[in-house]
Amino acid sequence: MPFKLLSVSSHLLKCLKSFHYKPQRGFSGAACLSSVSLKGRSCLTLKDFSSDEIKRLLWVSADLKHQIKHGKQYLPLLQGKAIAMIFEKRSTRTRMSTETGFALLGGHPCFLTSQDIHLGVNESCTDTARVLSGLCDIVLARVYSHSTLEELDQGASIPIINGLSDLYHPIQILADFLTLQEHYGSLSGLTVSWIGDGNNVLHSFMMTAAKLGVHLKVATPKGYEPDRSVTEEARRLCKQHGTKLVLTSDPMEAAHDSNVLVTDTWVSMGQEEEKKRRLKDFHGYQITMQTGSGAKPDWTFLHCLPRKMEEVDDQVFYSSRSLVFPEAENRKWTIMGLMVSLLTDYTPQISMPKF
Repeated sequence: MPFKLLSVSSHLLKCLKSFHYKPQRGFSGAACLSSVSLKGRSCLTLKDFSSDEIKRLLWVSADLKHQIKHGKQYLPLLQGKAIAMIFEKRSTRTRMSTETGFALLGGHPCFLTSQDIHLGVNESCTDTARVLSGLCDIVLARVYSHSTLEELDQGASIPIINGLSDLYHPIQILADFLTLQEHYGSLSGLTVSWIGDGNNVLHSFMMTAAKLGVHLKVATPKGYEPDRSVTEEARRLCKQHGTKLVLTSDPMEAAHDSNVLVTDTWVSMGQEEEKKRRLKDFHGYQITMQTGSGAKPDWTFLHCLPRKMEEVDDQVFYSSRSLVFPEAENRKWTIMGLMVSLLTDYTPQISMPKF
């Protein structure tokens, strides 16, 4: 009998965790976003989030930034809560933004490296997920394989956040779009051009841009295109939301008439042995002022960092067009907004930004 009750409870929990808010037709604006609740959800990929849900996350993030940074308020929204931060891969921005952000909201962050916890080695991911579900309130995991996150989420009864995987990097994209919203005043109608590797950050852009009314142009060398299934879903989203997706191997074609130029590392962690070949294959993909010569007059530049000289030159990286340091700071406000949204019913106090 107890086993049967546990099975029913687990089934109910999975049903609740897989529930996705679907906005009703005929509603729009702040009234619609105010009704969005993400409490109890996981965030493995923004593919799973609707347009209104992503806007809600950006709204909460902007609100926390306004209240705490500019209003000097103390908001202990996560007091008494704990987060397990599992890092298979090192990081400056992900660790600092999550650890300081959770503490600033009154919670207790616990940092776990591969020296502290061996996912799937001496304990299965499922068992680890069940153990952590009884010890903390939420987990952020920065992992090599996206399947590790899926196993954690399947076994956990608490929210799981993707701190980075080989397939997606959703928390980076939230920071990018908050940065662009702050700079341009709105997002709909902007054109973002990705020039570089078809990697996890690009995949998250492709799962998000159309939902915010943003056109996306992608230039990658042949053989470095984004994942085929991700591309197919991105095309479907563009058709649904009335935006454009352009794929090319010509950086100048991608940059033409663009508002934002974006790149990332050409050699990710775990690809060090491929460095020599990759540097050769990406020749001509460095972003310079010449790259931006065909872009919109107000074009700006993003990079999720850390940056290497071959990806973007100093003239662009340290120019007034570069938003990389506000972008890095917004990693903190957006992860705070995400954690608050997944753990509480917090309602933003500021007016909804224009999207």
